[in-house]
Parts: sequence; structure tokens; C-alpha cells
Amino acid sequence: MAFGGKKVGEIIGKPGNGMGQILVAVAVAFFFRLITGPGPSLLPEPEEQHTGEEEDESVAPTTGKPVPVTIQWKNITCSLSDKSGKTVRFLLKNVSGEAKPGRLLALMGPSGSGKTTLLNVLAGQVGASPRLRLSGLLEVNGRPKSNKAYRFAYVRQEDLFFSQLTVRETLSLAAELQLPTISSVEDREEYVNNLLFRLGLVSCADSNVGDAKVRGISGGEKKRLSLACELIASPSVIFADEPTTGLDAFQAEKVMETLRQLAEDGHTVICSIHQPRGSVYVKFDDILLLVEGALVYAGPAHEEPLSYFSKFGYTCPDHVNPAEFLADLISVDYSSSESVYSSQKRIDSLVEAFSRNTSIVLYSTPLTRKQNLNMSTKFVKNSVVERKGSWWRQFWLLLKRAWMQASRDGPTNKVRARMSIASAIIFGSVFWRMGRSQTSIQDRMGLLQVAAINTAMAALTKTVGVFPKERAIVDRERAKGSYGLGPYLLSKLLAEIPIGAAFPLIFGTILYPMANLHPTLSRFGKFCVIVTVESFSASAMGLTVGAMVPTTEAAMALGPSLMTVFLVFGGYYVNSENTPMIFRWIPRVSLIRWAFQGLCINEFSSVQFDHQNSIDIQTGEQVLERLSFAGSQVKDTLVAQGRILLFWYWTTYILLRRNKPRYQQLEPPPLEQHDEQVDSTPTNQFVSSQKLDLPLLDQQFELVDSTPINQFVPPQLLDPPPLEQVESSQQLESPPPNELLPFIIEGL
Repeated sequence: MAFGGKKVGEIIGKPGNGMGQILVAVAVAFFFRLITGPGPSLLPEPEEQHTGEEEDESVAPTTGKPVPVTIQWKNITCSLSDKSGKTVRFLLKNVSGEAKPGRLLALMGPSGSGKTTLLNVLAGQVGASPRLRLSGLLEVNGRPKSNKAYRFAYVRQEDLFFSQLTVRETLSLAAELQLPTISSVEDREEYVNNLLFRLGLVSCADSNVGDAKVRGISGGEKKRLSLACELIASPSVIFADEPTTGLDAFQAEKVMETLRQLAEDGHTVICSIHQPRGSVYVKFDDILLLVEGALVYAGPAHEEPLSYFSKFGYTCPDHVNPAEFLADLISVDYSSSESVYSSQKRIDSLVEAFSRNTSIVLYSTPLTRKQNLNMSTKFVKNSVVERKGSWWRQFWLLLKRAWMQASRDGPTNKVRARMSIASAIIFGSVFWRMGRSQTSIQDRMGLLQVAAINTAMAALTKTVGVFPKERAIVDRERAKGSYGLGPYLLSKLLAEIPIGAAFPLIFGTILYPMANLHPTLSRFGKFCVIVTVESFSASAMGLTVGAMVPTTEAAMALGPSLMTVFLVFGGYYVNSENTPMIFRWIPRVSLIRWAFQGLCINEFSSVQFDHQNSIDIQTGEQVLERLSFAGSQVKDTLVAQGRILLFWYWTTYILLRRNKPRYQQLEPPPLEQHDEQVDSTPTNQFVSSQKLDLPLLDQQFELVDSTPINQFVPPQLLDPPPLEQVESSQQLESPPPNELLPFIIEGL
């Protein structure tokens, strides 16, 4: 491990020369320069070129009525490849559609159909991967879409909040961070109250959000709070990924009613949903049906899709939820090989039929590679990533939030306090009233070692169990440009100092007199300072581990494993002089080793032991010499722990800054694919291309790619008449039963 071109051990090792002090000073200065330095939380993207006429258009206001935004997409294809670069799966296949302001668009389909993938593509939130390829056309108000094109909100399935804050405090702090232009406290409170009333959160405004440990607001209220936090900056487009997941029918309807109202207010609302109840389905303006990444229907909701599928002989029975009927229609039945065969052919036929009749049903206008300069809707130039407020304003607001979260976390603080008291009592009972005999020397070293281990592990476990979840919230807020990384990290460190120092002080206050360690007030104070600084160092190490791995489970596995290595080289089990040369740097960076060394120096210095033989240990200095701690002082160990503390803080900052989310770029489709008209595609070619990602059927039912689809689909079903030519009350003549066999759905 290297740090600035030198080994870590050479930097954090034993002080005593001027060069080491200079390096420490430079490291400290560099760390605080990183913490306090200005700069955007995310790298800005290149500005798009605009004409002079566009420059005169005003940027959308931060608050108030949203700017209308129409999103159009065509031939969106998402494929996943293996390590060799060969495509193994299509997540999306030539999907086209449109979302308009004032309308609620629902992406529907069975599990694994590509709903969330399409939603992420439209929002630009597909995680970057070398095995993933995105292609297609995506335009906003007739112009190529970029991340700076418009303000948007993305409501994810997981509702992540600081659990100890109330609903009102959560919204107020979000408003202060994102709306620094509203300086008046009264205006800000009025704005927050309007949001609470608009989202139906007035009744729970003063309740804690809560989490798994503390009961708070309900799941539906959390989902509406997520919407409220996203609506603070008045986004033009709202993306919601499965907003009804985990909610009962009543709460799900309330959430969808909220999205319906937002659409009526002028927002463009796009949500993915699996199988809504009937009262939820009627709230949709438009729907887009996906199956295995292919488009089955895109157009108006309500009766239009039922009328469309009735042309193929699929009539929704009376008193049946249309959403359930559509879900059954486009799902593969895996109950038997025969049902898989028939349902798969039915789906392939519906996909082909819709692709041939897109101009009849699909509501989108054709997209081109050239920019349309005659769009009636103005192009919005809002930057999503902006610096919000001054550095100090961000710092004080984040410090306030971090302190409320840390001080109000009663369950966690109670558990930590009880564990500190219990550990101190147990260790104090085992090492009760140690004397000055020869056998007490080993007991003292063992006690000091377990004290150092217990303090470090307690702080590390708490941090790695909490920080990965908090990091997800911070990444989301930084992506919106609410604040920078420096103010957040510094405010978190300062807010946790009082709480973090309380538990090692409780531990030392109980253990020290019970074990009868050196009975002087100054040495007791040094004991508490050493374990407190070690606790902060272990917590800083936990921050680094949490910033390094993606999940809490991974952090809980990596953190203790890394601490175990430091424990082995902690000075008690292996003498530093006997450490192999290749591992000599580990004791120098082991926070347990420096804590143990400081505790030993504090305890054994100037202590006389009872002795009877000349070979007995007579003084504490002899013990320190055997441990290779001779010649050091307590302040030297504190300085070394301070270096380790700054190193872990600096590493955490670098990791958080570099590990920001990166998203896949949308590539334009090939020219021949873009210019090709769907209607001119031969039927057998379509079947061959669509079979690339179909589930494997039983061998006896395997279809041949070259088999024309008209061999098993009635000709009248391939070219259904336009919807306007058929009256809703008219019943079509059913084809012969043998021709409809592949389309029969069991249970309908």
C-alpha cells in the first residue's frame, strides 16, 4: 500500500524526524483543502449548442408550474452480452412511444418484461456496464435529449430517508438545500405546507419517518413523501418505478391518485406498474404493454386496448379487471410444454401484429435524426446538476440534520450504551482488582488488549451497518445537486463527535476502577482519551469500508475481516521486531496496535511489581521493552492514531467522489435500422429476429426461424382493420376454432 509515493508505514509510523512531521502537515492541509474546496458534486456535461433565438427563452422557474415536456423515443434496444461480446439477451427490442405533459403513462407487463429497464432508459438512469448496449432515438420537445434538457424526478422502489427526522423536517431541509432563493422563513414554511397538503401528508407532518427499528409513517405515506421531496424543484417529468410495491390496495390507490393529480397539474408522469387493480387502471391516460422486451400495445388506456385486442378474438369478459385481462393475455403459461408453446406463439403473433399496425394505434410522431426547429413547445435548458447555495450554508444545514439523526437515534444509542456497560462489567469482573504480582503482568496486558479490540470493533460495526444505507441517500441528493461532498462529510464527522465519544468514556469509567488500573486521575484521563481516539479511528475506517462496497452485507463482511488483520499485528500476539519484513508496514497502520501501545505506556510507566527472584520483572519499563514499546510516549501514539484517522477520512472522501453513479449512454441506432419502415419488413424475418430472446421451448415444440408466421396465424389477424372503422358495439365474426387454437388462454 502506497501513499504519495511512500509506504504507508513510513508515513504513519513512529514519529521522530522532521520529514515525517512535514508529511503529516501536508496530508492534513490537503485533506482539509479537499473537504472545504469548491466544486460541483458531479462533473458537468458539455453544453448543447443553441441558437440565438433559444438563448432568449427563459429558464424554467425553480418553483411554480412545471414547463411542459414531451418525451418521444423510437427503436430503443437494450442488449446484454457475455464476456466475449456475443449478445445473449435482449432486454428491450425496438420499443417506441411517447409521453406527453398532463397525461399519466403506465408501463405494464409481466415480470421480466423490461418495464424498469425502459423507465431507466427514459430517465437516463441505466447503470454503466461494458456488457450492456443501448441504442435508439430519444427526444425531448423535438430535440435530442441530454441530462441538462429538463428537470425530472425519479421515485424509486426503495424509500430512503433519515429515519429520525419528521416529515416536516425532511421537507424543510430539502427545501432549504434545493431552494436557496427562498430566503424568507415564512415563505419557505408556506411552500412546505402547500406540499404537505398537496401530497396528503398533513396528518403525519410531525411524525418521525421511522425505519425497521422504530415505527414511523406508513408505506403509502413514505411513497408520497418521496414524491414530495422530488417535487420541491418543480420537475417537468416524474418517473416512478413500481410506486405501489409493498402497499395494500387502499394505499396503492392513494399513491396513484397523487400521480394522477400531478399529471393534471401539467407534469409528464411515467410509471412502471405490474398488475394494478381496476380502480387504479382507470386513472391511466396511456399505457404501454411490454412482453420479453417487445412492444405489444402502446396507446390510450381505458377501452382502446380492449377494443384493439378484440379484433384478434380476445374479448375481455364483463366484470373483469382490464389490467388482469391484459396481463393474462401477454403472459407465458409454464404449466406444461403445450401451454408454453401456444402462449408463446400467441405473444409472438401479437407482437408482430402490433408492429404491422403501429401507425394505427401508436400515438407518437415520427422521430428523425435532425433537430426540429419549428417545435411549438419551447426547449427547456434547465440544468439538473447545479450548485445550491454557499458552502457554509450547506454545511450548517447538513450539520443540523446529522445532529438530529445522531442524537435522536434512541434505539441504537441505547444498545451501544448497554453494550459498553455490559462489556466493562464483564471485563472488570474477569480482571477484578489486579495487584502487582508477577502474574498480574500478563493479566494487565490481556485486559488492555481486549479493551482496545472491544472499542475498535464496537465503533466499526456500528458504522459499517449504517453508512452504506446513508450513502444511497447522499448519492441521490448529490445527483440532484443539493449539496457538495465536502460539506456533507465534514458535518457528519463533527455531528457524531459527542455521541461517538460517550460510549468509550462510559466503558473506561466503569472498567478502570474495577480492574484497579493505575489509580491516578491523570492516567485515567489518558486511558479515556486513547480509547476515544481509537473509537474515532475505527469509525473512520468503517466509513471507508462503507464507501468501498455497494451493500451493507458486503461492508459487514469486509470490515471485521480487515480489523482481524490489524488485531493479529496489534502488538500482543506478534512482536513488531519479529514481524516478517513483508508485513512490517501493517503494525504501523494498525489502529489496535497504537491503542494497545498507548494503553501499555500509560499503565506500565513508573510501576513497580512484586518480585522474589532476580529473573522476575521488577518495573513496568521492562515490560514495555519486551513489547518493543520502550522509548515511546503516550502523545506519540495519539499522533499516530491521528494520522490514521486523517488517512481513513481522506480515503473515504476520495472513494465517495470517484464512486459516483455512472450511467450508460444511449447510442443512435444504425442508419439502415432507423430508415427502415416496419411495414416493409417481411413477416418471416420478424419472427426470426424476435426469437433471439424467447424462452427455450421443449424440443418437440421448437419453431423454425424460417417458418412464416402466416402458417399458424389467421390472415385476418395479421392485418386488423383500423379501430375507427369498427364500431365498439359490433361483434367480429370469430375464425374457425382450429385457427384460434394458438390464441386460446386457459381460464378465459
